[in-house]
Amino acid sequence: MRFLGNVMATIIGIFIFFMLFFFGIVLIGTLFGEESEGIEVKNNSVIELNMKDISNDYAGKYKDPWMDVFSEKKNIGLTDIINAIATAKTDSDIKGISILNQDSELGLAQSKELREALNDFKKSGKFVMAYANNYTQRDYYLNSVANIIYLNPAGDLDFKGLSTEIMFFKDLQEKSGVKMEVIRHGKYKSAVEPFLENKMSDANREQTTALLNSVWSSVVADISESRNISTARLNEIATGLLARTPEMAKANKLIDIVAYEDVYHDAIKKALKVATDEDYNKVSITDYAQKVATTSIISDSDDQIAVIYAQGEIESGEGDVNVIGEGSMRRSLQEARKNKDIKAIVLRIDSPGGSALTSDLIWREIELTKKVKPVVVSMGNYAASGGYYIACNANTIFAEKNTITGSIGVFGVLPNLSQLSTKIGVNTEQVMTNENANYSPFVPLNEKFKAVTLESVERVYKTFVSHVAEGRKMTFAQIDSIAQGRVWTGSQAKEIGLVDKIGNLDDALKEAASLAKIKNYSTQNFPIYEKDFSELFENFPFAKSKEALIKGEIGEENYFILQQIKKIQMQKGIQARMPFEISIH
Repeated sequence: MRFLGNVMATIIGIFIFFMLFFFGIVLIGTLFGEESEGIEVKNNSVIELNMKDISNDYAGKYKDPWMDVFSEKKNIGLTDIINAIATAKTDSDIKGISILNQDSELGLAQSKELREALNDFKKSGKFVMAYANNYTQRDYYLNSVANIIYLNPAGDLDFKGLSTEIMFFKDLQEKSGVKMEVIRHGKYKSAVEPFLENKMSDANREQTTALLNSVWSSVVADISESRNISTARLNEIATGLLARTPEMAKANKLIDIVAYEDVYHDAIKKALKVATDEDYNKVSITDYAQKVATTSIISDSDDQIAVIYAQGEIESGEGDVNVIGEGSMRRSLQEARKNKDIKAIVLRIDSPGGSALTSDLIWREIELTKKVKPVVVSMGNYAASGGYYIACNANTIFAEKNTITGSIGVFGVLPNLSQLSTKIGVNTEQVMTNENANYSPFVPLNEKFKAVTLESVERVYKTFVSHVAEGRKMTFAQIDSIAQGRVWTGSQAKEIGLVDKIGNLDDALKEAASLAKIKNYSTQNFPIYEKDFSELFENFPFAKSKEALIKGEIGEENYFILQQIKKIQMQKGIQARMPFEISIH
């Protein structure tokens, strides 16, 4: 026993030694790295724009500095990238931007903001060039802003329009005995339609068709302006698949040059007046953005505008860069409200919704804040359902034309396994002190419980619509007529009064400054997340090994489906959630 004790003591000692050694090395590297870290931008340089690791507007800040030390990625978000491009416009060391084999996870509204930043950059007379071995439809939308577009001779370009496919599970439920009991309000609240029908309802087909056409029109209009091709011709190209080969894409003016990557780099060297046998100076956009963030001149004014980022699904708890939690959101609003230097608040929303209760708690905090200082909303890719709930009472609401918003409706889903349990010979008995003390998924849903649940759904819907009506200065009936769970694009939402203006985050900041009657200001980003030390290792590779292994075994698409099932299982309470997810490839 003493021998085993000694062995265990030795093992524990070695483990503690390596842990202390590891933390010591990281700490020393961080302390000395900060002193020596200086991102050098040489004269006659080109920014390489690769957005592979950028998906959020805001990369996040943590109250505990250890979280930043051990962060897996640099704290760079899309907002930092756009600020960097604005700086590069007047930076004499930067001569152009190269979009090389772009592999972006940005949504369409984010891509539109980035396109606008690149368009503004081009006004300086500096070049934007793009090259890819293959262009997905989403990546081509961003790359089409370039002055000159290259495509690999063996590559292809995907340009065919938008489509969606919805799976229905009514027959599967009947055959398997696993049924989802649905209680909803809103004829367009199609998140639960697959459990009720075997085909798309007319209402759902109507909203989905209108939505896709509106998004596609926005995409085509931007490409038309950049490439000087009429929207009618672009639709002909998409319908006839007339850009499916490099030669066809060039003939139809979607690209400029069919060539290999070495030819592309030679063209950049020529633009920079660098010899073909020499390398030209490059700096990655993330490095350049980090340099800009650490060297930018802060306004000499004490006035500030708080930018509070609400990203991801809405859930209870603290939240993080991918989840809108009531803890971080309410704390951020309270801090911004009480800070005398902060004169206005911009709430940047990128969310398909989530918990109705959490949405209401955040709405209330905005209501309190609005009484003290102006609140302006800037919508990103999504601000739908719960995402619109937390936007509706702002002083001014901005959206991009292709933002997905609205979806004012609620639903509840209760799993019921009574048919399955009967099939496999499982019987359950309940003992209760009161008639409605328990809902069991192993017995048929009784009408009284269903009625009570529907009453709760109706109450939340009424509250939701009332908040929107009050915030938008419209009647309950007016909002109800455009609610019912229907999803709208930003341009459609402006026409029906759910959005005030079409614009990006910068436009929202200017509006906030105007409402606050200030001219010179700096911005302060929120939330600052409060994470426990136990959550420190979430970003480490070994902490993600399970997800990485699963993704590697079943593939990206199947892993995505698995995650959706997991999300459904985790949903608690009544949901104010978008009826479907949109992914543009």
